[in-house]
Amino acid sequence: MKSGTRLSVAFWAFVALVPALAGAQHTTMLNLASLPEWQVKEGRNVSLNDVRDWGVQPLVDREYGVTKVEIRTYGRAQQTLQAMVETTPDPSSAYGLLTFYQTESMKAATGMKLAVIGPEQALMARDTFFIRIRRPAKMPEENFRSALVAIAGAAPSNTNALLPPSLPAQGVISGTHKYVLGPVAMQRAVPSVPPDLVGFRMGAELQAADYRTEGQPARLLFISYPTRSIARAQFAALQKRLGVNQKNGAGAIFGKVEASYVLLVENAQSEQVASRLMGRLNIKEEVSWDQKPPGTPVAVQMFKLILGNIFLVLLLVGMAVLAGILLFASRRIAARWFPHSDWARGYEDSIIRLNLKEQ
Repeated sequence: MKSGTRLSVAFWAFVALVPALAGAQHTTMLNLASLPEWQVKEGRNVSLNDVRDWGVQPLVDREYGVTKVEIRTYGRAQQTLQAMVETTPDPSSAYGLLTFYQTESMKAATGMKLAVIGPEQALMARDTFFIRIRRPAKMPEENFRSALVAIAGAAPSNTNALLPPSLPAQGVISGTHKYVLGPVAMQRAVPSVPPDLVGFRMGAELQAADYRTEGQPARLLFISYPTRSIARAQFAALQKRLGVNQKNGAGAIFGKVEASYVLLVENAQSEQVASRLMGRLNIKEEVSWDQKPPGTPVAVQMFKLILGNIFLVLLLVGMAVLAGILLFASRRIAARWFPHSDWARGYEDSIIRLNLKEQ
């Protein structure tokens, strides 16, 4: 019985080990190493004119509202990375700088959002910051991408907040998408359309991208305006100056007005091709009566208003009490140093003389 029991135990142990032995032939190695802990070793504030060697165009960056520029040196062990951080007013401005400086030689960083990697440097938009990081010549791309994640994170904290609506991604030529907020960037990113026709002073925002349609590149321009009337007026100016929808062939421009947006297509082979490209944009306008406004909740705003009123009342009461104390103190001081003055005596013994005459 004992030998039979031992044989049974050995048999079932062998059965249990067979799958493990078979799986050992196809072992998958997992890299459990943590990301490099890059730390700031040095930081200094500079001006936009001091960083031209980074590829910065100062007039363009000022147009996007850059208020501060900082050069940072990150280090880990024997490795160092140099980064330039520009502070902008809002996430859309940082995103605009990312699109403006992105080129066709750059490609999206795998596993990251709003980040592209080029041969010499990486560009990232993180909330209100536009970041450039120089790429060391001997650092593999995988290690460089890991360093980018360790320094700036895989994605902004508010990826979609305050960013413009995206243009259709299908068929777009990499590195050609531009988000423009002013005439200087417009002249350099989209020189085919005069900036004065866009109307940036009236709150216009422009996006442009090149698409490959039927083997030929065509450029789609998407201009948003605050109101429909402004959009119609600017589209009329574009029709008059550029001849929109008035001719075919090379150099023809097709377009339309939809709600408060103007859509233009350059270099399209025909009006049908331009219409199909513009048709990729699905524009909808909705009016919501129950949508909560962004920002601080109404209850918090009312609470702050009540506290402000209470503070104002307490301030007025305090000023009245202080004025009374100062009045009393001045009477006492006048009584001591100027006992015969009217202020000290309180006009108690004063005689009022009325010069009345009979007529």
